[in-house]
Amino acid sequence: MECWVLNESLSVILVLSWLGINLYLFVDTFHWYEEEESFFYTRVILGSTLAWARASAVCLNFNCMLILLPISRNLISFIRGASICCRGPWRKQLDKNLKFHKLVAYAIAVNATIHIVAHACNLEHYHQGQSSEARGLLAALSKLGDTSNESYLNPIRTFHTNTTSELLMTITGISGLMISLAFILIVTSSTEFIRQTSYELFWYTHHLFIIFFISLAIHGAGRIVRGQTPESLSRHNVTFCRDHYAEWQAAASCPVPQFSGKEPSAWKWVLGPVVLYVCERLIRIWRFHQEVVITKVVSHPSGVLELHMKKRHFCMAPGQYVLIQCPSISWLEWHPFTLTSAPQEDFFSVHIRAAGDWTRTLCRAFGAEGQAWKEPWNLPRLAVDGPFGAALTDVFRYPVSVCIAAGIGVTPFAAVLKSLWYRCCEPQPPLTLSKVYFYWICRDSRAFEWFADLLLSLETRMSEQGKTHLLSYHIFLTGWDENQVFHIALHWDENTDVITGLKQKTFYGRPNWNNEFRQIAYTHPGSSIGVFFCGPKALSKTLQRMCRLYSSADPRGVHFHYNKESF
Repeated sequence: MECWVLNESLSVILVLSWLGINLYLFVDTFHWYEEEESFFYTRVILGSTLAWARASAVCLNFNCMLILLPISRNLISFIRGASICCRGPWRKQLDKNLKFHKLVAYAIAVNATIHIVAHACNLEHYHQGQSSEARGLLAALSKLGDTSNESYLNPIRTFHTNTTSELLMTITGISGLMISLAFILIVTSSTEFIRQTSYELFWYTHHLFIIFFISLAIHGAGRIVRGQTPESLSRHNVTFCRDHYAEWQAAASCPVPQFSGKEPSAWKWVLGPVVLYVCERLIRIWRFHQEVVITKVVSHPSGVLELHMKKRHFCMAPGQYVLIQCPSISWLEWHPFTLTSAPQEDFFSVHIRAAGDWTRTLCRAFGAEGQAWKEPWNLPRLAVDGPFGAALTDVFRYPVSVCIAAGIGVTPFAAVLKSLWYRCCEPQPPLTLSKVYFYWICRDSRAFEWFADLLLSLETRMSEQGKTHLLSYHIFLTGWDENQVFHIALHWDENTDVITGLKQKTFYGRPNWNNEFRQIAYTHPGSSIGVFFCGPKALSKTLQRMCRLYSSADPRGVHFHYNKESF
């Protein structure tokens, strides 16, 4: 329990720090625009909505600076693998990069809403400043700029001007519209439903970030909101002259105030992360041109395609993933797939399920789904970017690891189990890992076929080496029909499972996680246990609850550390 609390506390501290910086920037900027003398006359026209607009703009700049960092995969992989400071709880925070990416996006949405509403009010205030009902200092400020020796403060020059049309004729208005439209499309296409039903739509709309950042960089160039210039402030005492606006033209002590727009600063905030992300893309382009040799293609049941590939200088660790592109399908789309081969093998492999338009097209292109098999030289070209680190790379760091997969979520664990298969026979270096519990929940018995061979090899190899204690696996079938029931009854064998052919029998139904975690905690008192999961959110929440429930409050007791695979 203590380690879980430490990890969660660190996450909370980091989020609170981020929120604190946002709050500080907002309050400090708001106060500055409410008190700054150079914007006194601007506040006469706009009121407090000036401060609301500018404070939210600064928070927008800050969060736009952060939004690209969590998806800089090479940077995160470098920090994960190279930094000696990135250990323990700090290392686990890297696994939450996509959560932070979403959190920052929510902050951008909130601040963008405040910014748009505040500027909509500002536009109306500017418009009302030119009405015939405007009197006193407000009217005098709005009329400035009508003569050649004056600079304007109110960008709306007449009351009859259509403010919307006027705004859309400026750089600020056009870029603001582009920023809003791009962001709305990005956010709405990022929902889980869209990503599951049409990953291509999610992928393409996310590339509107290019338009978003270009528009953001030039958004302030219009300089619509203006303040008094430093030279004008030195000659025009606002405290005295604001009450003598009728004498501005005549009195030498109160010359007509001069105004200018504030220099745009958004580009300064985002320049560094954008350059970093451009470097990420340049690395991807370089890797795109590296040759990938496809050495083997296997079509498995349940629409699963297995590809074996080779690439020069390709180094991987168990649990990592790659991005794959097939130019003959799309020049823009890169899709993430977990590596299913072990580092000790002379190739790297992925298992791809035909679950969407892109994956179905890829399977057909490689002769799967009943298509005619193609000769190696007729196979489509693939480009591979990566590998990149993920939570599962830490599975060998714990003395006890619990690996839980649901459906196709088993693919990340293939590399781990294969690596375990090789390592159990290597005398050096000794493994920190002494026990692996593997759970696989699947609804389709045909899906077991491609993975059963690996488990059978592991079972045989470990039995020969006298290390059967190292791996304990449990397979659960959640979907079956009457024909399968009769088949199992007719072919029942005490020594091997009817479905998988393994010594370990298949369980029917779902695991009782309370019983499983209770037994593991009882078997390994005082151990640090890593729990690794790849599958749906509902089961992820259940497993997180189990880890909290069965972790001891005593520092010397058993502790479960939850890790979820995400990319």
